[in-house]
Amino acid sequence: MMSKSKIFAGLATIGLLATMSACNTTPGATPAGPGAGGDNGDGAGGGGTVNVGIKFDQPGLGLKEATGYTGFDVEVANYVTKELGYDNVNFIETPSAQRETMIQGGQVDMIFATYSITDARKERVSFAGPYFIAGQDLLVKADNTDITGPDTLDGKRLCSVTGSTPAKRIKDEHSQGVQLQEFDTYTKCVDALNSGTVDAVTTDNVILAGYAAQEQYAGKLKVVGAPFSEEKYGVGIKKGDVETCEKVNAALQKMVESGEWEKALEKTVGASGFTPDAATNPPEPEACS
Repeated sequence: MMSKSKIFAGLATIGLLATMSACNTTPGATPAGPGAGGDNGDGAGGGGTVNVGIKFDQPGLGLKEATGYTGFDVEVANYVTKELGYDNVNFIETPSAQRETMIQGGQVDMIFATYSITDARKERVSFAGPYFIAGQDLLVKADNTDITGPDTLDGKRLCSVTGSTPAKRIKDEHSQGVQLQEFDTYTKCVDALNSGTVDAVTTDNVILAGYAAQEQYAGKLKVVGAPFSEEKYGVGIKKGDVETCEKVNAALQKMVESGEWEKALEKTVGASGFTPDAATNPPEPEACS
């Protein structure tokens, strides 16, 4: 017959093993990626943290400030990730030239960074959305009446960033007599416009609106409102992740239908007086593939 001391020792061992087993199961653990499941229901985030790529230096869209992150891209990212079930967003700076690499390498799970959907980029990443359709436009002083579009720039001084295509497109296709001025950032171009060193700045209209909405330029600058290209801003995700794409698209549609999309745009660039093209905005998300 087994002694009482051995029986008690055996029961203690069983209890210890059960406790260890319970400790090795962590409810609500952070999932590996956007498509991973969690213990908090249907949300793709399962209550965890998601890494989101944004711009850190684009006023009105993605800007890192002392108090946090601001901009339309940030507002859309916060709404979408909450709908997907994430509790926290870890914003990571994602320069334009590194966006595909950072998705492929897993440094970010999604990118909301004025990321235009193109066939070339689709070869390396997938896109949800678009959540905004921008167009190349012009930023001028608020009292300017001479510049009404790209065909009215002959003899004018036009600024864009070094190596960019917008200014070259205007010179090649619209105003051969335009004088091009290049800086390494749009911030310097906008400063030059405000001081009168240049007559206009060109890039996507919503980006220009973001600059015009800054407090120091209130009432001083305006977007001309004659877009002459089409840029579909999408949410960059890992190539072939159809499940996440469909969930993001559903969240974007909900954001539009609830009125939060319009509120976010007004909150971030509304001070510029910019009104998006109602024929294309808010856009319908494209089919996932």
